[in-house]
Amino acid sequence: MYDNLDIITIGESLIELSSDKPLAFADTFTKYYGGDTLAVAVSALRSGAKTGYITKVKNDGFGEYLLDCWQSEGLDSGQVKFADLQNGIYFAGQKNNMVEMQFYRQKTAASELRISDIDFEYIKSAKMIFATAFVQSLSLSCREVVREVFKFAKENGILTGYYPNFAHTGLSFAEAKEMFEEIQGYIDTIFINTKDNLLFETESPDLLIKKLADMQLENSLIIKNDEGIWSSDRTEVSFIKSLEFSPVDLTGYTSAVIGAYIALRIKGETRLNALRYANILGMMQAMKVGAIRSIPYEKDVKEMIKRYYEC
Repeated sequence: MYDNLDIITIGESLIELSSDKPLAFADTFTKYYGGDTLAVAVSALRSGAKTGYITKVKNDGFGEYLLDCWQSEGLDSGQVKFADLQNGIYFAGQKNNMVEMQFYRQKTAASELRISDIDFEYIKSAKMIFATAFVQSLSLSCREVVREVFKFAKENGILTGYYPNFAHTGLSFAEAKEMFEEIQGYIDTIFINTKDNLLFETESPDLLIKKLADMQLENSLIIKNDEGIWSSDRTEVSFIKSLEFSPVDLTGYTSAVIGAYIALRIKGETRLNALRYANILGMMQAMKVGAIRSIPYEKDVKEMIKRYYEC
């Protein structure tokens, strides 16, 4: 028997090497880790949820580092498997007040994840399963994993969350549409950032909500970085305005917001409280460098909430 988990995410872990200087002039880098679904898992974890992670890593020094970090964090990584391919790496620097990034992520260990690697009894231990378009795009076997796990979850009363971040996958509209449509019927809640919205051909949250409802995707969280966050279901739409701040690094911002929102909703918080919490956590995350190392912990977020919403 597995411990009951709030959320299990499926995805690709990357080694993050970051600097506060341009990549051309950086002499040293800070090592951490990144990845969109991993950021969701860690954000949810640091917000008080019990989280698990499914991926493959290479059994080398970087793989050992990742597993040690996840164990120290409290992330359930018992279903992480090994593959012979490399662990993905990306470099992040700061140039002209913007983040510059260089990825080395082709044919990574995570792309070797197969349906035979999935323990469906482990899936049953979760309240929600979460995946993204990036995971689907890694390989045909990863695409099958997402489809079959989502189907299994739907058949067993487990919630599913999906972030269709196709914009940077290199897929065409037709390819993205096909990939999305094969799991559309298994999605309970869809998470969208308007800046990387390839599928729905609009950046208007109001139009997005209407389009999603027409597709029987009434439960959604829509993020528009400089305006706010919208949460909708079958009965109402809730909105919270973006906080005014100057972001330092928006890498991982969307995933951090998603993880925070999921954690609070699963714990039974109202949508308004979940939106407030996610809004604050996203601001705090974006004001520091790094996709995941910058995600704040629950205690610090709650202290900041008092300054903005409980004065």
